[in-house]
Amino acid sequence: MLDQYGRTIDYLRISITDRCNLRCVYCMPPEGVSCMSHEAILRYEEIEAICQAMAVQGLKHIKITGGEPLVRKGCSHLIRSLKNISGIETVTLTTNGILLEEMAEQLVHAGVDGINISLDTLDAKEYAQITRGGDINKVLRGLETILRHPNVTVKINCVLDENWEQTACLLAELAVKMPVHVRFIEHMPIGLGGDKEVRLQDQVKKTLENVYGPAKVAEKPMGFGPSVYYRFENFQGKIGFISAISHKFCGNCNRVRLTADGKLRLCLQSEDSIDLKTILRSDRKTELVSVIKEAIWQKPREHNFDQKQIEAKSMAQIGG
Repeated sequence: MLDQYGRTIDYLRISITDRCNLRCVYCMPPEGVSCMSHEAILRYEEIEAICQAMAVQGLKHIKITGGEPLVRKGCSHLIRSLKNISGIETVTLTTNGILLEEMAEQLVHAGVDGINISLDTLDAKEYAQITRGGDINKVLRGLETILRHPNVTVKINCVLDENWEQTACLLAELAVKMPVHVRFIEHMPIGLGGDKEVRLQDQVKKTLENVYGPAKVAEKPMGFGPSVYYRFENFQGKIGFISAISHKFCGNCNRVRLTADGKLRLCLQSEDSIDLKTILRSDRKTELVSVIKEAIWQKPREHNFDQKQIEAKSMAQIGG
């Protein structure tokens, strides 16, 4: 799939639910958000139909997200079905890790290629505050369980906040002790996290180098998204950065998003989207491939987060 700027779009992030079992302070208010009705959410067979239509045009990589994807029944069955689509090379999942311990075996047997765990601190009290009651021990047990399966790539996603220097070093220690890749993600002006201070890639990298010595750029990519990775001596894993603000990567963007209610969102920042659910539930099903092709062509050149245009919706509603 090509857009009008010559970029190859081969990566789709799919939100399979807007529901979550946590209430993270930068994602949603204490009472949560109004959830979509069951009827409004794409059925699994509809998600498969969209992925098949996109695979014909060159889709290769799929990321399953939420909300929290593991709260939706049958997530592992969807992964297995998507893995069986001709042309799809990888299916990965992003989770908060709360349910990972009990569901790890199902996901592995379904053929999941990688799991990203969102974890912003290793301090149990701070974790409970950030997530409004989450138990970090469940996440750590989930991490331990999935690491028993070396064929699954495991990454930690961290958005740094207060006491960020100490937190960055403590999380980096996971990559010292375990074969996991720790990634630091810059705050983006979206939803309740829109007004938070951005921890820039260069300042985080410098802090880590002050502790662990010089970082060297990793020779091989560790995925199919915008992350850049560095190697530190004596680390089992690598350190990555996703820096949409300080290191704008729009020129190489290869992704689009599918929201839980069937909107094909062409850029994380832009609220412009194409309603694929309505097409699937009408007599226009045969138009699906052409509609997607035309939509991809219209993908925006770049985001404008630097202009402080804050998205009102939460990441749980957009699909992380």
